[in-house]
Amino acid sequence: MSAAEGWVLGYLLNSVWQVPVIFVAGRLAARMARRSGPELEHRVWVIALLLQVALPACRFRPGGLFNEIVGLILRGSVGTGGEVRVVVDSGVTSGLGMAWLSKEVLAVAAVAYGCSVLYFAARLGWRMGRTWQMERQAKAVMLAGDAMQRWERCGRFFGCASARVAESEVIGGPVTVGVRSDVMLVPPGFLENIAEEDLDVVMAHEFAHMRRRDFVKNLTYQVLSLPVAYHPALWLTRARVAESREMVCDAMAAEAVAGSERYARSLLRLASLLVKGAPDKTLHAIGIFDANSFERRVMRLSEGGVEMRGVRRVGTAAACGMVGLVTCASALGLRMEVPAPATAAVAQDAGSARLTIPAQKMDAVYKRPPVYPAQAREKKDTLNGPVVLDVIVDEEGVPSDVRVRKGLRSDYDESALAAVKEWRWTPYLVNGRHVTVNTTVTVNYFLGK
Repeated sequence: MSAAEGWVLGYLLNSVWQVPVIFVAGRLAARMARRSGPELEHRVWVIALLLQVALPACRFRPGGLFNEIVGLILRGSVGTGGEVRVVVDSGVTSGLGMAWLSKEVLAVAAVAYGCSVLYFAARLGWRMGRTWQMERQAKAVMLAGDAMQRWERCGRFFGCASARVAESEVIGGPVTVGVRSDVMLVPPGFLENIAEEDLDVVMAHEFAHMRRRDFVKNLTYQVLSLPVAYHPALWLTRARVAESREMVCDAMAAEAVAGSERYARSLLRLASLLVKGAPDKTLHAIGIFDANSFERRVMRLSEGGVEMRGVRRVGTAAACGMVGLVTCASALGLRMEVPAPATAAVAQDAGSARLTIPAQKMDAVYKRPPVYPAQAREKKDTLNGPVVLDVIVDEEGVPSDVRVRKGLRSDYDESALAAVKEWRWTPYLVNGRHVTVNTTVTVNYFLGK
């Protein structure tokens, strides 16, 4: 198994359980943010979607940061000026996950995952191709009279004066498309058959999408989420992103047409268009019917409650952020890795059957920081340099033997030995079994000026 396959399988393994965990946390944070308005709720869901994509790829260990903080505290408690740096290379791997599976099974899983990503990428590309073809084939509409005045008024209100209108036979309701320039597409005859009051609502809603650049944002989210597009929990998150986005546009459009009650009534009348022709789900487009959540949207508009402002809003945002931090820390702390096969990742010890594992392949779950020798610091008889230790880690992750391979001086060597003897590692797995391994730890002593 190559390093690329190992990374892909590690991403897949962690995304299987991290994506639903983030969805649950996002749902909790979104519920907390609901009283603060649809904008904050929408941001919560967007952040949740981005975390679902990024977190499975992160290999940062919160425990390592905790150990560094503890080390700083301990070093500060024994005096100033002394600093000990522990070097175990940059990478870590837990040895957990799919080590019990054969290389062939892991290779098949990697290929299957790659095929799924290619499938969702091809489907997105096909939808975008259909959308751009629809935009090119749409017939431009020249508004006149009262309709033109309403369009210009909306354009000035939302700052989108360059937007255009066109008709397309492909769609069942108004949608917005366009990357460089915004276009509102409507079905043939839509503008002639719709009431003036409802036309204001449609224009305001689509201009809100244009103002927010929702077409480009939605395309970006879908491209970024391709690595976890296979996961049902991501589908739920994307549905919440679309739903909250529509609520944001509803609030903006209601302000443009002077009242949420009027807007809600028009929204209910426009819902009948869904019966005549539902939106084409094979297109990548943004419209007033996009989220299919009319009931909740109308209820939200009809509530008429006062949104939280000021300190309460800041407190709510901080609470949502805390939920996100706890979720990320937990997911990273429980991260699993797919270890490379023993033949590629380790070397055989010449004197025994024990495996020698490079430091970057070992995951130290606890590190007691070495203490700079007090006598050396007091006498100012200090040395800077490394102490290299050979460590035998048993099946439980406990160092059974620690010896100095390259020393600095006896007091420095004893300090390094005393600290590393209390370290603990995640037991190393080979073919599903915990094994005793050899590894190396380098402790760098440095006395600050």
